[in-house]
Amino acid sequence: MFTTILIANRGEIACRVIKTARAMGIATVAIYSDADRGALHVQKADESINIGPPPARDSYLNMERIVQACRETGAQAIHPGYGFLSENPEFCRLLERESITFIGPPADAITAMGDKITSKRIAADAGVNTIPGFDGIISNKDHAVRVAREIGYPVMLKASAGGGGKGIRVARSDRECQEGFERCASEAMSYFGDDRILIEKFIEEPRHIEIQIMADTHGNIIYLGERECSIQRRHQKIIEEAPSPFVDEDTRRAMGEQAAALARAVNYSSAGTVEFIVDQERNFYFLEMNTRLQVEHPVTEMVTGLDLVELMFKVAAGEKLPLSQKDVKLNGSAIESRIYAENPFRDFLPSMGRLVYYQPPEQEAERVRVDSGVFEGGEISMYYDPMIAKLITWGEDRDSAIRFMQDALDEYLIRGIKHNIGFLAAIMAHPRFREGRLSTNFIAQEYPDGFQKEDIVQDDPALRIVVLSVMHRLYMDRAAKLSGQLAGHERRVMDEWVVIIDNEHHQVKVSPFQAKSEHHVEYQGEHYTIHTDWCFCQPLFRGTINGQSCCFQVKRRGIRYAITHRGLRTDGMVMTPRAAELYRIMPAQDDTGMAGFLLAPMPGLLVRLSVEEGQEVKAGEELAIIEAMKMENVLRATRDAVISKIVVQLGDSLHVDQVILEFE
Repeated sequence: MFTTILIANRGEIACRVIKTARAMGIATVAIYSDADRGALHVQKADESINIGPPPARDSYLNMERIVQACRETGAQAIHPGYGFLSENPEFCRLLERESITFIGPPADAITAMGDKITSKRIAADAGVNTIPGFDGIISNKDHAVRVAREIGYPVMLKASAGGGGKGIRVARSDRECQEGFERCASEAMSYFGDDRILIEKFIEEPRHIEIQIMADTHGNIIYLGERECSIQRRHQKIIEEAPSPFVDEDTRRAMGEQAAALARAVNYSSAGTVEFIVDQERNFYFLEMNTRLQVEHPVTEMVTGLDLVELMFKVAAGEKLPLSQKDVKLNGSAIESRIYAENPFRDFLPSMGRLVYYQPPEQEAERVRVDSGVFEGGEISMYYDPMIAKLITWGEDRDSAIRFMQDALDEYLIRGIKHNIGFLAAIMAHPRFREGRLSTNFIAQEYPDGFQKEDIVQDDPALRIVVLSVMHRLYMDRAAKLSGQLAGHERRVMDEWVVIIDNEHHQVKVSPFQAKSEHHVEYQGEHYTIHTDWCFCQPLFRGTINGQSCCFQVKRRGIRYAITHRGLRTDGMVMTPRAAELYRIMPAQDDTGMAGFLLAPMPGLLVRLSVEEGQEVKAGEELAIIEAMKMENVLRATRDAVISKIVVQLGDSLHVDQVILEFE
């Protein structure tokens, strides 16, 4: 076994690899760019070394510099994580020449499976079901249209060297095919340095289900069950689970055996994932093979009890797999939610900045797991993927895993940037998700106009009113105890209050009980008993309401409170009945809009200006493209207008809400 390894990655996956290496007694070397100098993976590793400036091409993709770091630190092997160089065969061959072990598959297997056209041919020869499509590279957008017409719409355009949801578009018309080809090629060149695009038939209402395999260098190959990865947005996985609520034992076995056959066909070793598209009749078709550890590997670990990183270490060191196929057992159900730095209410635009508060839920060995690469006070950089962490829960069955996920999301505290926890909570509570009726179209179908506050499945609104009233009563009781009050005019706290939410007035009666941590609340004829040890300024209000445990995220600003539960934030005020009566007649503030301006919805680089001053534009027409976190974001006109002034220049680095152009 190796004594020292270098991790050619960053963030949560680097921290994940360090965890297993430490448990095995293996020393770790972290690499970092200038932007990651204080990153968590650097803090956790035994040794760290700087490899260059922030852009990935100058640091995490700099193969020569990474090899030099191995020489300087004496690392015998490299674990690539996922992304960056994890599926780069030239990197593997460079390491082989330098006598450094690559903790992953052979270079030839990566080459064969890394090209979607080649991999599809190999899969077909190995007896794996494949999707109908064009067996070749698309040369230009007109060629793309001709091929799409021959296959029949809808079609999927995707980067041949792609992965991670980058460089993929679905087209249902000639126009969408032309635009999709240009966007895919541009993203593919930016992200992979390879702009080749292929086209295949798009299967309606598909599920995305993948098989985890593990193979050693002695010819042993096993499959470790499947993962359901159908909850996706723009082809980027958001929620994954194992096992799939749709796959039966016969389908699982057939998919697993085909995945193993494909691995055997390319002399595969190490961890790998064979991805399938599955239709509503459980017919499955090969999509691609990821020749690396997957982001969603923890759900497989939770239901199998195996450490996939440990197995990768052992295989890379030449050991045989310590188990056979008959030893693989699936226990319970696990769900993973990806926590992203993005704003769901603004079309999921990336969010960057400092984590003012960062408090993940308490981890439990078997039930709750958090794989994270950030810390409170750290920054989310514009240079890399916006993932903050992965939250994984396990239960005896799927319903239990979902319930534990809901509770854990309630406890996940992030402030300082926008995040998608509310969106994840909404999906967990969605009836269709709870029933397991999934497809890769789930998000597009259930949130066709984007994610709105109204899309969140609310819990009992009375609970929020009760918690707000108890918090306010606690603050008022403390204020009444202040010393130095004028004799005969001491502050007296009444029991009757009015909670105001969305201009609706809710009358409550809040009575402290003899026990310090108990309050009784009367609201609309119902009685609530609240037990809590919550202290002032704590961001989490934990306790029980009528015997049921609860956790609310809370914040106070004067008489205003913000309370978040099950993904929904509620802003409210608590007043005396007289103050509430006067508040009713207060004039409302008139907000002035910015309808005549196009604002940058996120920080990023302006890579295209598609209009000129004086040009007439129609609603839906492309105005500009901003690149942020390796994704191109197209800004379109929301109405017919004339461009009166362009304020910025091509290539400018924009900050959020910066004016790009003005309309007439």
